[in-house]
Amino acid sequence: MKKVFVLWCLSIVLLLSCGTKQADFKLEKDTPEYELASKVAETLPYMDPEKNNVLISSKEFNVTTGEVIYDIRRNFGNRASQLANMNEEQIKVNVSQFANMLGERKILLREAQEANIVTEQSRVDSILKMQYQRTGGEEKFFQFLERNGQLIEDVKDDISKRLTIESYVNKVVYDPIRVTTEDIEHAYNEDKTATVRHILMKTQGKSDSAKQEIKKNMDEILERAKKGEDFAKLAKEYSEDPGSKSNGGLYQDIQRGQMVKPFEEAAFSVPIGEFSDVFETQYGYHILTVLERKKETKPLEEVRQQLEDRLKQQKNRDAYQQHIENLKSRYEYEVIEF
Repeated sequence: MKKVFVLWCLSIVLLLSCGTKQADFKLEKDTPEYELASKVAETLPYMDPEKNNVLISSKEFNVTTGEVIYDIRRNFGNRASQLANMNEEQIKVNVSQFANMLGERKILLREAQEANIVTEQSRVDSILKMQYQRTGGEEKFFQFLERNGQLIEDVKDDISKRLTIESYVNKVVYDPIRVTTEDIEHAYNEDKTATVRHILMKTQGKSDSAKQEIKKNMDEILERAKKGEDFAKLAKEYSEDPGSKSNGGLYQDIQRGQMVKPFEEAAFSVPIGEFSDVFETQYGYHILTVLERKKETKPLEEVRQQLEDRLKQQKNRDAYQQHIENLKSRYEYEVIEF
């Protein structure tokens, strides 16, 4: 009877622990991670390891500044010290991106566990062997890790998590997707490429008030362009896109699937010679004007496989994004502004 009572109590404890939110991760003093966080906090006080502020909140877990610094140090080793040499905006961008990546990984690993997806050690070992070969052998790989202040246990853990997430996404998101004959024929008849000029003003790491000011500036630039000012000159003066600024914002012969979705939608829908409205991507606010679009000139059968592959990649990307957004909604996932 006593044994049954103990087991019953243990079951209650397990049930209670499963129903509670995961405790926040916090850095320990006198560790390289704590030291790095302290240095970063000199530029961005929100990163103070003692405060351990929340970057991502959800009903199941939080992602804290301490956890992000720990994971950055774990992944990049001694190279993580570069974070302390960045300015405030650069730190915000890098920390925000890493926090979101960590948050999404936590969700996907939980979902993979619910789906009973497990990564076998043999798969981890296979990936490790490939890494050994790329660095000139196992001994040199271990020497590299030691020089960079990284641990092989962390490398193995990261590989295992990545493979688990990959298996989950393939099974749940990608495998059910099909590309039909109608999809291929429709894609063949669409415009294949677009040539545009565009202006980007970055918003990564900016506060809401700063974003509002950037949007206001972009609205003013758009009005100037509509009134006849040279768009290429405006791009050279105002654009913050290093890939096109010096060329007056020019991107030639963009193919579908090459740019982020909002940019692609504007490039292939705005009438030639006209301007888009100000639109937003993960990089910031954009304006573009379409100079030219071209259709496929090769016979359908010659490009069928290429079209099918592109459509599958596009459907996979869209399905993954929708899936992760649905999961975030279910987890009550919130990015904290700081």
